[in-house]
Amino acid sequence: MLVDTNVVASGTGAKRISCVSKPFRCAIEQNVLDSLVYRGMISLADVGTAIDVSKDGTVDLEAVLLDRYRVPKDALGSALSDFYQCPYLPYDERTIIDTDLLKTLNLDYLKKNFWLPIMRRGSLIDVLTSDPHDFDKCWDVRRTFPGMTIRYAVGLRRDIEQFLHLARGQGTSGSIGAILGELVNDINLEPAIDSLSSGIDENDSAIVRLTNQVIAEADRLGASDIHIEPYEDRQDMVVRLRIDGTCSTFMRIPSIYRRAIVSRIKVMANLDIAERRKPQDGKIRYRLTKDREVELRVATLPTSGQEEDVVLRLLTAKQPMPLDAMEFAPATLQAIHAIAEKPHGIILCVGPTGSGKTTTLHAILKHINTDERKIWTAEDPIEITQKGLRQVQVHPKIGLTFATAMRAFLRADPDVIMIGEMRDKETADIAIEASLTGHLVLSTLHTNSAVETVIRLLDLGCDSFNFADAMLGVLAQRLCKRICIQCKEAYHPTRQEYDELVQGYGTQDWPTLGIEYRTDWSLYRGRGCEACNRTGFKGRVPLHEFLRGSEEMKRLIQSRAGTADMLSLAITDGMSTLVQDGIQKVLRGETTYRQVRAVAMK
Repeated sequence: MLVDTNVVASGTGAKRISCVSKPFRCAIEQNVLDSLVYRGMISLADVGTAIDVSKDGTVDLEAVLLDRYRVPKDALGSALSDFYQCPYLPYDERTIIDTDLLKTLNLDYLKKNFWLPIMRRGSLIDVLTSDPHDFDKCWDVRRTFPGMTIRYAVGLRRDIEQFLHLARGQGTSGSIGAILGELVNDINLEPAIDSLSSGIDENDSAIVRLTNQVIAEADRLGASDIHIEPYEDRQDMVVRLRIDGTCSTFMRIPSIYRRAIVSRIKVMANLDIAERRKPQDGKIRYRLTKDREVELRVATLPTSGQEEDVVLRLLTAKQPMPLDAMEFAPATLQAIHAIAEKPHGIILCVGPTGSGKTTTLHAILKHINTDERKIWTAEDPIEITQKGLRQVQVHPKIGLTFATAMRAFLRADPDVIMIGEMRDKETADIAIEASLTGHLVLSTLHTNSAVETVIRLLDLGCDSFNFADAMLGVLAQRLCKRICIQCKEAYHPTRQEYDELVQGYGTQDWPTLGIEYRTDWSLYRGRGCEACNRTGFKGRVPLHEFLRGSEEMKRLIQSRAGTADMLSLAITDGMSTLVQDGIQKVLRGETTYRQVRAVAMK
């Protein structure tokens, strides 16, 4: 939405003002360039070269700055916004363009002159232009919309061309912005109309296309989750995406369509659309292209105002990763290789939701998946499939729980059993019993650290002697934001930053790294670029800590020792904590200490 600015023209009595002079036009360009130089986006020498290159008229100055000198789009847009004192509007295909405003306009003319009406609200019209100070353009706008108040936003020329392409509908008829525009234009949004009387339902073609496009766009952006959040009192419904562990607003949909969108998702997931009082779970298999399919786990939750939130998790990993590609520390990888070859015992992978526990377990299964081993898995849902594994989808509604599946597996001659999650004492007891009777058992648990996992199972009521005998190892992990490789740069940290790393790693353990503070010592950070959406981070790096089931550790478990004693012994046995593993990856330039602290420190 555009905001009010001082660049406003209104009324029918405005007189045409002649085009500004060439020297003044150059002064405008120079002012913007000075701002870019001041911000460190381009050097003064490169500015002069850029102007010379653009003088022959074959390429405009904007293109030279963006393409040749890699000036960020948002930096150039911000400089233009500051100069023209009006908002900068970057291209976004979700932008709703009021196509009624274009009925009397020639799009080729708009493309040549770089302006475009975006939206009308009563007597106010929002207009996007490359130059709000171009009086010729302003005159054309007033003449086109007589008696209207014009509110300007500035945009880059290439973005305006994309907006015009969007308006034409060439190749973008299925875009989110086009679909929303269609919805807005197809219905009279009067205050008296609410979502229940709008006549729009889950089978409306625009609703179907919009839902499909949101899923496709979430997959394209690499989102792990889609959050659909409707509100009462005519507030827009918010769609948020979780990308690299962080939620951000993706788009807003008029509240009038909230019920239709939610119902459409429930239809796709084979859920009861009439039931809005209880949570529901389901699954969607959605084909993005001929060769690509994505599976979505759907959860609905009733919220205030008789609304329903919907959360969709994108399950895109169809094939397991090699164990060597999981970015374990060499000692941890060696230890996992060793315990994975054991004939019996229990291996646990722990961490919060979305930390990659299932991915890790499937990597271990891939490592030991041979013809000599019969492997059964019970999962909810089955996210990754492997040839050679016999995989069972649990179904609590019909009584097929993890515990029930475990009992069935023990009658099916298994060598290895993988349980998706230990949710209760019954499942934990059966898993421990199976591991003590000649089976290798792998499972996950929601705990904060490896040592806390032991305490959690004992608190559940598991026998300390049985668990101690069964435990081979506990792997705790987190996913931390990775520095964008496209804009990663070295910098010299302050002494304070160095001291924070020392304190985080542990003053008694830091000397083992052999790193002293020096003037030439460097860390890394992301400068921010278009590839990472100016965040400086793209993708995630795993952090691990591995608790070995040593004989001394088993004795502590049997005696129900405290967390501090177990942690002290684990570190003595060579365990690196989550924070220590994270700091080692900070030193290698993979992430930052702030990101490590955000996911690994209490």
